[in-house]
Amino acid sequence: MSWNRKHLLDIESLTAGEINTVLETARAFKAVGARAIKKVPALRGKTVVNLFIEPSTRTRISFELAAMRLTADVINFTAEASSLKKGETLRDTARNLEALNADIIIIRHSATGAPHFLSRFLNASVVNAGDGAHEHPTQALLDTFTILEKKGKIAGLNVTILGDILYSRVARSNIWALRKLGANVTLCGPSTLVPRVFEQMGCRVTYNVDEAIAGADIINLLRIQHERQRKTMFPSLGEYTALFGLTKARLAKTKPDVLIMHPGPINRGVEIDSEVADSGRSVILEQVTNGLAVRMAVLFLVNGGKGPQEIAG
Repeated sequence: MSWNRKHLLDIESLTAGEINTVLETARAFKAVGARAIKKVPALRGKTVVNLFIEPSTRTRISFELAAMRLTADVINFTAEASSLKKGETLRDTARNLEALNADIIIIRHSATGAPHFLSRFLNASVVNAGDGAHEHPTQALLDTFTILEKKGKIAGLNVTILGDILYSRVARSNIWALRKLGANVTLCGPSTLVPRVFEQMGCRVTYNVDEAIAGADIINLLRIQHERQRKTMFPSLGEYTALFGLTKARLAKTKPDVLIMHPGPINRGVEIDSEVADSGRSVILEQVTNGLAVRMAVLFLVNGGKGPQEIAG
């Protein structure tokens, strides 16, 4: 098991072996998180920059804490209070950060391909924390890690992703990761948000929510991405909830050991009932915990780490 990549830009280009290396490394870092002293010196002397040109709270905090646990120096850079507002280009901003000896730049950007663009001319490692409606690789890795931890395998599982697929980078990254590791993926939501073109990625597409969740081992719910939609893609939130919301009544028709996942933030009463979100079937908070271990693993690997064998037990 080893890793030889300088960047993490997407899941699409990773092999199943590389995905498994991240997951196994995350498992080792999760064990570190259970200790009294949770820090390891893997990135001591390194500088990690959180370059968030698109707003985020949970992802930024998760990456920040992951870098601190690895003993890195962390700089948080937000567009609202930056020279980007004064007209500086993304390239110039990143080059200036690199001139300050940044070793890893974590970028979230509303433009698809922004991390790939930076990786072409920076010496620093680039980690994609979400680019437009393209990919969100660490979210897919933490989701996959959570499934593996709970179910013991990925291959052969039935995973249903329910909600706004068209505008969701989380959905795309999850589809790539799950398909590469052998899971069966079903997509469901309004036809305007779940085009049949996703069948080309090896998914089953259905517009019947009861059919979509009936045989599911995992139901991963996505919120409606209002900020990315150019126009309203369905009549009303009330209608969306009636047709596609995961209610207590719908949950009663699923497998007794089905897991409920959500990348957050949750819109309670829209895509999921509060009772369902807080039920014993939900692993939503465990996803947050696992996100820390996965992001530690990613930062460790892009910095030159080879895999879990290098982490002291």
